[in-house]
Amino acid sequence: MESDSNRKLAVIFPGMGYNTYGPLLYYSGKLAKADGYELKLDIEYHDLPQKIRGDLNLMQEAASKAYECVEAQLSGIDWTAYKDILFIGKSIGTVVAGKYNKEHKIGGKQIWYTPVEATFKNADGTIEAFIGDADPWSDIEKVKELAVSSGIPLHIYPGCNHSLESGDIIADIRTISDVMEKTRNIL
Repeated sequence: MESDSNRKLAVIFPGMGYNTYGPLLYYSGKLAKADGYELKLDIEYHDLPQKIRGDLNLMQEAASKAYECVEAQLSGIDWTAYKDILFIGKSIGTVVAGKYNKEHKIGGKQIWYTPVEATFKNADGTIEAFIGDADPWSDIEKVKELAVSSGIPLHIYPGCNHSLESGDIIADIRTISDVMEKTRNIL
């Protein structure tokens, strides 16, 4: 274990139905651990509404409930004990990671996998984002605009959906490899 002055913490914020065993979060967690980060992987959301895509009210309700879960689960962390904090989020996890980072003035680096438009309301600090241009959960043109106006580098993968998959397995392996190379560079 590193001395207290050199400790690093990575918190992984899953999506709805996309947990830390999904390739984006699984491999980014492994990269963070290899780079010396302690990992907080057990973030869970409870009692979220289902079938929310396209329903702004249900999406806001899900984000609000997910944030309440995160508040409770991270309440015992002494953020001042870490010299470097990294938040890795997927989908709704990008929304709650950004909000938590901003509201608690964490100052952590953030990696956003498949952010939705609401994510950008809480853009604060060093952030990089990844999205597919065939993501049915996001208005890709709006996400591009928000990324530019927020100064956030946005990596766009042609033909990829909300899991950064295209349906072509070999192409998807290349995509995950590229995403993880860029993730490693962020670390």
